[in-house]
Amino acid sequence: MRKTIAENSRGGAWAMFLATHRRLTEGVEATLASAALPPLAWYDVLWELEKAEDGRLRMHELAKRVVITRSNLTRLVDRMESAGLISRQRCADDRRGAHAALTAAGRAMRKRMWPVYSVQIEATFSSHLTETEARLL
Repeated sequence: MRKTIAENSRGGAWAMFLATHRRLTEGVEATLASAALPPLAWYDVLWELEKAEDGRLRMHELAKRVVITRSNLTRLVDRMESAGLISRQRCADDRRGAHAALTAAGRAMRKRMWPVYSVQIEATFSSHLTETEARLL
């Protein structure tokens, strides 16, 4: 009889991966909140914009890079725009499109968040890997 993916060891590895991811991100979220900093999704958006040419991306490109649905990203961008961390800019070549653009306040917030986030990454993840394991991942 053929086993389903949930019944084999690979399925178990997948389930463990998802559970571990949830626990690690919950720890990061709690640490950011205790430091009175925005949620992890905000960091991800700020980081992707900071890395982008001119500090801006079309909304659909940003959605792909942060692995979030377009509708959820729109709501997230609304909140971040209200906080002054990003701005929306109309696309010159496509009146229907818009860019999300990093503001100076957004760049400063990402830099404030990184030390808190990086300590959590080191404590809960990186310190448990060898260099070989890290390269493999």
